[in-house]
Amino acid sequence: MDTTPLHLGQTSALPATPEEAVLDYVPNPRAGTLYLVRFAAPEFTSLCPVTGQPDFAHLVIDYAPGDTIVESKSLKLFLGSFRNHAGFHEDCTVGIGQRLFDEMKPKWLRIGGYWYPRGGIPIDVFWQSSAPPEGLWLPDQGVAGYRGRG
Repeated sequence: MDTTPLHLGQTSALPATPEEAVLDYVPNPRAGTLYLVRFAAPEFTSLCPVTGQPDFAHLVIDYAPGDTIVESKSLKLFLGSFRNHAGFHEDCTVGIGQRLFDEMKPKWLRIGGYWYPRGGIPIDVFWQSSAPPEGLWLPDQGVAGYRGRG
């Protein structure tokens, strides 16, 4: 795997689709150490595949790095490419987690998709690659369940 960043320090356009997005991975600066990396994307958007209306979510991605880590600018561009992507909440959340896991090959990865209500029902979607490694500190993802206005 080439670990020369494509986006870092460069001008990069937002990819038109998630499939066109290129995620950059760089060497893990603490290879061999068990630790957790967390990305929070509180303003994630995609499109409803039925109505075309925007859907909004707060995504939390946790992973224990292997030999590489994902470069954050490329991750932001990848997540931004979903703005014009029509997909169900389950497809978007699980697809992001699986792509990161398949490409980066971390020791472990989980993603929580805390979606705002569609049709009056909030839909939260969770996926993880496997049971977490023994000894990995797993803080709560910190996103409260949807309460509405009350």
